[in-house]
Amino acid sequence: MDGASPFVTDDGSHSLRCSRFGVSYHSTHGAIQESRHIFIEAGLLPLLEEDLPPTLRIIEMGFGSGLNALLVRQIAQEFPSTCFHYATFELYPIEVKQAVALNYPDLLRLPPALFQQLHRTPWDSPRRLDPNFDLWKRRQDFLALSKQDPLYAEPADLIFYDAFAPENQPELWTVAAMRQCHALLRPGGRLLTYCAKGQFKRNLRKAGFAVEALPGPIGKREITRAIA
Repeated sequence: MDGASPFVTDDGSHSLRCSRFGVSYHSTHGAIQESRHIFIEAGLLPLLEEDLPPTLRIIEMGFGSGLNALLVRQIAQEFPSTCFHYATFELYPIEVKQAVALNYPDLLRLPPALFQQLHRTPWDSPRRLDPNFDLWKRRQDFLALSKQDPLYAEPADLIFYDAFAPENQPELWTVAAMRQCHALLRPGGRLLTYCAKGQFKRNLRKAGFAVEALPGPIGKREITRAIA
C-alpha cells in the first residue's frame, strides 16, 4: 500500500500527495473539476452523446483516489440501458482508511457507501457493483499485460490515462506504452489524459493515434485526446 497525505484543493475537494513519487494525485486547482473536465466532459460524455452503446468499456491507468471510477459510476446511474465495464490498474493502492476519509461523496451528493465500496472491493477479481456497473481492480504492472489478457479480446472504448507525469513514471509514456494502449482500444476508441507534453504527443502519433489538443481545466492550458 502507498502512503499518502490528504489536502484540500481549490474547489473544496480532497486530493492526496503520494509519498512514493512526491507528487499529488490531482491539481491543486480542484480534484473534482479536473477529473470531470478531462475524463468525463472530454471523454465519456461525448461518447454517450454520439451513440448509446449497450456495453461501454473503460480502462484506467492509475486508480489512485478512486475519483474517476466514482464519477463514471455516478454517470452510469443515468444510463441504465448501458452496461459499464471499468478495469483499473494500480500497483500502489492507497489504504482504504485514507480513501474513505475523502470528501467526494459529500460534494457529489452521493451515498458514502457508493465510494467506499470502490475501495473495499477486492483486487484482481471482476465484480458487479450495480446492475450496469462492473469493476475490475487490477494490482499489476500495466506494461506487463499479456497479449492473452481478456482486455485484448474485448477492446475498450476509452482509456483514462492518469499515471503520474513523465518525469515521475517515464516508462508509462513511451511509444511502446502507447502502442499497448492503441492495441487495447477499438478503432475510433479514445485515450484521455492531462499530459500535453510535445514528446508524449509525438509518441502517440508514432503509436498510430490521431492527436487532439483540447482546452484544459482551470490552471492548465491544454489536455490531450488521442483517437485510435
